[in-house]
Amino acid sequence: MNKLIVTSVAAALLGSAAMAQDVVRLGTEGAYPPYNFINDAGEVDGFERELGDELCARAELTCTWVTNDWDSIIPNLVSGNYDAIIAGMSITDERKQVIDFSDPYTQPDPSAFLALGEVDLENAVIAAQSGTIQASYVTGMAGATLLEFATPDETISAVRNGEADAVLADKAFLEPIDSEGGDLSFVGEDVLIGGGIGLGVRQSDTELRDTFSAAIQSMKDDGSLNALITKWLPGSATF
Repeated sequence: MNKLIVTSVAAALLGSAAMAQDVVRLGTEGAYPPYNFINDAGEVDGFERELGDELCARAELTCTWVTNDWDSIIPNLVSGNYDAIIAGMSITDERKQVIDFSDPYTQPDPSAFLALGEVDLENAVIAAQSGTIQASYVTGMAGATLLEFATPDETISAVRNGEADAVLADKAFLEPIDSEGGDLSFVGEDVLIGGGIGLGVRQSDTELRDTFSAAIQSMKDDGSLNALITKWLPGSATF
């Protein structure tokens, strides 16, 4: 970490002196609504923008936002291009071998399949974004074939153009597409994968991890985190 400063709010949150960087750079994808996306003004928006800004305010951190493609989002955290990932990233044992996580700010949410019509999912070609828990899940489906893409929009296009029979993704991401009443709709049963979503940090940045975890807990305690979940992720489990 760079030069460290003691912040009074972080100290109160942690119950001891907490150290924080002068500027904390938050890395997100900006392509996975409603968790994160780029709005018409060209700015990061969505559930995680509002959440990240509130967490930084509570911990008295000065934060800036950085966008990064999903497939390199962990390597670029480790190499120091930003200080935390807040990008709909599920906490998994595999990822924890490379980075550390704050406490979760969402419960494990369902993933769902979207297709053009009825599909035999056990023997289907299923699109998923590369490096996601959904891609890992498809590899464990007997008879199914995984087709990986760099962006979530490409997985949808793959189903529409016939490259894939279905897509597996977070249900919150797919719900607006299903509700359009167009060519794509949900098929099969929802699946629960992962241990909730948290901020990813470098394994050496324990102070930053604990600062964010304390701020998340304070939002859980006063109900403001549940209010954000209800606003941006309707139907998702709250704390």
